[in-house]
Amino acid sequence: MAAANQALRSLLFLLLVPLSLTTATIFLFGSGQKYRALAQTVGLPPLRAIHLGSMGSSFLMGFSAWLAWAEGGFRGPSDALPLYIAQVSLSLVFHPLVLRIGAAYLGLVFCLLFFGTTVGCYERFRRANLVAGALVTLCLAWVAFLTFVNFKLVLI
Repeated sequence: MAAANQALRSLLFLLLVPLSLTTATIFLFGSGQKYRALAQTVGLPPLRAIHLGSMGSSFLMGFSAWLAWAEGGFRGPSDALPLYIAQVSLSLVFHPLVLRIGAAYLGLVFCLLFFGTTVGCYERFRRANLVAGALVTLCLAWVAFLTFVNFKLVLI
């Protein structure tokens, strides 16, 4: 029973902390007026879609991290935990950097780092749990989509 309680607490922690940080970032920095104006004229996705996708990606990464943790993927000399922390940190930067400030060129560099850390998480999580690796591929698709949106902003 104690092991089940610990597993449930760790699941809640790995789901709620990144999801609440993502939600706070969206509420604090996610409503750039410049992006809203461009989205209507250039054909960019609406902010609501980007916000929901970011929250979904945060949820999937948290669940993937928990699956990897449950299989022992964060124990020993693994670099899975630092990569996961870096990935979560970078995921929080997109909204203020690109959508609020409008730094599209810097956003491209950021997206490359974001994609690289997500690939690193994919490799480490897949070693621990195949389902965790499969879920991270959805997050990789999301980061690729954000890179595409950022690239469209650079071209404008």
